[in-house]
Amino acid sequence: QVQLVESGGGLVQAGGSLRLSCAASIRTFSPIRMAWFRQAPGKEREFVAAITWSGGITSYSDSVKGRFTISRDNAKNAVSLQMNTLKAEDTAIYYCASARYLGVTRYESSYDSWGQGTQVTVSS
Repeated sequence: QVQLVESGGGLVQAGGSLRLSCAASIRTFSPIRMAWFRQAPGKEREFVAAITWSGGITSYSDSVKGRFTISRDNAKNAVSLQMNTLKAEDTAIYYCASARYLGVTRYESSYDSWGQGTQVTVSS
């Protein structure tokens, strides 16, 4: 099992930047993929970005493509999400997730460990 702890959330003005980090406590195996999801008030949780642990292959939702960048540091067992040109609609709780097995990248059910989440608020 992987324990995940997010950090880096906060309040930022529209057009600004934030960097989220996810520290993974990996005990017996390395995940296949790590991802970020987010949940805005009154909405369902949605996929944001993902990266494969070994090859570093990335994927993004259309709403963040070109503005957000996901990266991983295998030596530190950490994943980051650099968020630029933030918009009010990016306001949400952001969750880090990890997957032991291959599944559909954008499906929550493909991930078996989740962090507690970190709040990102973008003021317009």
